[in-house]
Amino acid sequence: MKEETVQDLPPSAKLVLKVLEYNGGLTQKEIVEKSRLSQRTVRDALERLQEHDIVQKDIYIPDARQNLYQLDVETETEADADAEAALLD
Repeated sequence: MKEETVQDLPPSAKLVLKVLEYNGGLTQKEIVEKSRLSQRTVRDALERLQEHDIVQKDIYIPDARQNLYQLDVETETEADADAEAALLD
């Protein structure tokens, strides 16, 4: 995940990103509950994150009417590498 891309995102998208980092895959409803943002704001934030390939959308198996949002695998790997590099400094 490019640092410039994240910096250019609105605060709501950054908050949704952090909620997904801390909690793993969540439905839109769960993100709304954890972030305390409105449903419309979360939907917009998720769309922006998907446009930048930071978040991916999958089918939520327990209820196929909902989607499961989670960090893209490459994004997670890069975040882990950045965290490890910060610890080594």
